[in-house]
Amino acid sequence: MAAVTDEQVENVRALVAAIPAGRVSTYGDIADAAGLPSPRIVGWIMRTDSSDLPWHRVIRASGRPAPHLTTRQLELLRAEGVLANDGRVKLSEVRHEF
Repeated sequence: MAAVTDEQVENVRALVAAIPAGRVSTYGDIADAAGLPSPRIVGWIMRTDSSDLPWHRVIRASGRPAPHLTTRQLELLRAEGVLANDGRVKLSEVRHEF
């Protein structure tokens, strides 16, 4: 992975912070909005610098949370009115567009 700049980190952080309660975005949505070449960069940034952000509003393109986050992420989303069916969020209903 290419070096990630402070500007890219702050851009991703701002985009994640802008996702309203009750909505979700995918790693790819954020990468596109930030002008990044890969959703994996967003994932890396989220893993290293997102504890103060609504991280639970960022999910995979499949509509499913990462396996190690599933229970907690779906709990937090449910509290905001985002429901999952069989562990999958219906993106067409709750996706936040940038």
